[in-house]
Amino acid sequence: MEPLMAIGIGLLYATAIFLMLRRSIVKLVIGLMLLSNAANLLIFTTAGMTRGAPPLIPKGMTAPIGEVADPLPQAVVLTAIVIAFGVLAFAVVLIRRAYEIVKADDLDKMKDTDT
Repeated sequence: MEPLMAIGIGLLYATAIFLMLRRSIVKLVIGLMLLSNAANLLIFTTAGMTRGAPPLIPKGMTAPIGEVADPLPQAVVLTAIVIAFGVLAFAVVLIRRAYEIVKADDLDKMKDTDT
C-alpha cells in the first residue's frame, strides 16, 4: 500500500507545483491546496499505515495491550488541515478583492498596481 501512496503523493506534488507555476491566481490557490493535501498524506504515510486500536491503557495496566495507533501524526495533520482551511479562506477573499480592483485573473496584469 505504501508504494501506491508514494506514487499518489508524488502526483499530487507534481500537479500542485504545475498549477502554482501558472499565471492564473485561481490556479495558484488550487495548487496551494493540493500541496497542503500532499503534505498531509505524506505525514500519514511516513507515520505508518498500520491499523491499530486507540492508544488507551486499560485500568490496572501500565501499557496498552496489542498494537495501537500513533496519535501524534493524526494531531499534526488535523492541525494542518485547519490552518490550510484558514489560508484558503483568506486567499479566496484576497483573490476576489484583487479581481474587483484589477479586473484580471492574470498575475502579470496584477503587477501594475496603478490601475
